[in-house]
Amino acid sequence: MPRVKGGYVTRRRRKGILKLAKGYFGSKHTIYKTAHEQVMHSLKYAYRDRKNLKREMRKLWIARINAAARMNDISYSRLMNALKLANVLVNRKMLSEMAIHDPKGFSALVEKAKKAASKAEAKAD
Repeated sequence: MPRVKGGYVTRRRRKGILKLAKGYFGSKHTIYKTAHEQVMHSLKYAYRDRKNLKREMRKLWIARINAAARMNDISYSRLMNALKLANVLVNRKMLSEMAIHDPKGFSALVEKAKKAASKAEAKAD
């Protein structure tokens, strides 16, 4: 069988991996084999954590909305239900931003939601 030289394709692939491993500790940024293993793990972590970030941010938004809602004498779950009844289509991210940066506007939304909830209760009775 004829001898096959590595050529520039192999060198390019290895250089690409080592470039991705730049900044890693110890031999992980110099030796191809360990660098390749670490880069593969890192890419897995990056993929996984892009999903986890969405979860974590939603949790944070809910905690902020809950805290602001309780300052307005209503729980998070009751507030979200009342907002649906009032046909207020504001997502959790924007509600949490309002709770932080515009407390008066948030309070106005809470009052609107409370009115809608009381109307719905009156209809049910």
